[in-house]
Amino acid sequence: MALDRLDFAVTSGGESVKKAARGASLLLAQQADGATDAQDLFAAARADYARILGALYAEGHYSAVIHIRIDGREAAGIAPLDAPDRIGTIEVRIDPGPRFAFGQTRIAPLARKTELPEAFAPGQPARAGVVEEAVGAAILGWREQGHARARTSRDTILADHAAATLSTDIALDPGPELRFGPTLVTGAKRMSVARIVKIAGLRPGERFSQTELDRAKARLRRSGVFASVTLSEGETLTAEGLLPILVTVAEAKTRRYSFGAEIASLDGLSLSGYWLHRNLFGEGERLKIDGAITNIGAGTSGLDYSLGFTLDRPATFSPDTTASLSAGIGHQDEVDYAADTAQIGLSLRHYFSDSLTIRAGIAYEYTEGSDPGGDFRFRNLSLPIGATWDRRDNAADARSGFYIDAEAKPFLGFGTTGSGVRLTFDARGYRSFGARDGATLALRFQGGAITGSSLLDTPRDELFFSGGGGTVRGHPYRSLGISVTRGFGPAFLIGGTHMLAGSAELRTRVTDRLGVVGFFDIGRVGVDGFFDSLGDWHSGAGLGLRYETGFGPIRFDVAAPVQGSTGDGVQIYIGLGQSF
Repeated sequence: MALDRLDFAVTSGGESVKKAARGASLLLAQQADGATDAQDLFAAARADYARILGALYAEGHYSAVIHIRIDGREAAGIAPLDAPDRIGTIEVRIDPGPRFAFGQTRIAPLARKTELPEAFAPGQPARAGVVEEAVGAAILGWREQGHARARTSRDTILADHAAATLSTDIALDPGPELRFGPTLVTGAKRMSVARIVKIAGLRPGERFSQTELDRAKARLRRSGVFASVTLSEGETLTAEGLLPILVTVAEAKTRRYSFGAEIASLDGLSLSGYWLHRNLFGEGERLKIDGAITNIGAGTSGLDYSLGFTLDRPATFSPDTTASLSAGIGHQDEVDYAADTAQIGLSLRHYFSDSLTIRAGIAYEYTEGSDPGGDFRFRNLSLPIGATWDRRDNAADARSGFYIDAEAKPFLGFGTTGSGVRLTFDARGYRSFGARDGATLALRFQGGAITGSSLLDTPRDELFFSGGGGTVRGHPYRSLGISVTRGFGPAFLIGGTHMLAGSAELRTRVTDRLGVVGFFDIGRVGVDGFFDSLGDWHSGAGLGLRYETGFGPIRFDVAAPVQGSTGDGVQIYIGLGQSF
């Protein structure tokens, strides 16, 4: 029979206390699920004492009084064998009592450079989680100094209810300083154990540290070969007194497929996909074959397509360096030119951390095509060098942090191709605010410049355009460039040697899944500089919807031109993931 009424009241405390108590309650969860069974409700009521008390401890309330009455009887006083067959009313009354503050906060001894939480100090709210964080930080400090088996040897925590204070006196046993021993692997099937050890990069004899252990785990996960990776310390030291590290892996499926689509009103439909083989030769190599067909049904240009492959090998030269061999071919059919392209390159990517990487490589690129001025052919050898600093909380839907990517690409031209340097910069920042951080301000700034090579001697696909989903929405793709002539031919549009673009978005969440976005984009393309007389500006603005799918939001944007002569009415953009 259904529960007639559930009254749940927290008599004092702020909103955070009330939210914590309600969030911990099984009774409220069962009510939300429509539960009616008396046995289930009785079990939930008895469990709620401890659950709610734990939630109040986490908020710093240690003298709470909790009453849970089932049809007038205290649930804790009802024997399990005397559980009611029917429940009509449940009343939950919670008096959190005063919030306790920290009195004495002692943890000793501490390793040098240990930083305890600022909230773990006399006079601060005595939340239970803060004590756990402080103990964790103290033990981590010793582990960073090589004391892998640091632990608490005594913990005395006293609550003074008269003074509403909580005092701690925690003693630590650092244990001996230890060094890394052999890396022992279990779970490998197709992957070479020797390569797993090399990718992990732990050096026997080096002083133990938690940071190095975490980096080893990150290297193995970054390889893409494994579905799961765990690292733990062995129980017994080796004869040399070294600490073995146990690596347990579960290999992922060797093959993976992906498909993507994006559509814009004038730019048409874009399709992309790839086939990935993990662990191609049994040593962590990844082969990726990718292709794309774009501008399908575009109103201003023809069909573009490309096909390429990339072979990555982790732990080349060092555990944090990945080598990549790549090659590709493609065809471009733009408004004023058509060209076939081919390239092959070798690059190295070094991971300084999970967020900071640098890359360097060498590549040969070939382009042959025609425009209204006649046929052209470009050949060059380039040495791209770049860095990426990615501190976003979520790459597909960032709400905080920043992203910076910069690259310098010197190129040596052959024949009629010029030589110079191509510089690019992309910076993005995110800041959330408002109730539950429900609004996010996202900003993006892009820039590029080519020096040393004249406009017509620079490979066409290295020049800069503006317009479209990646720069200025509301204007057609690559619609802003530079109008030139060659010989006695007609004027035609090519990219410029300088480009600036900026975007601002205000993203708000209407529900957990649905969001609304307002945005403004602006861009400029020039020849002799960022603000030369031959260049021009354009801008666009619009509104969009976002629907969260669990692996990134579906994006629907409607934009119109605000400034500039390249606009062609309202543009629509549909894709997966935020625009930046």
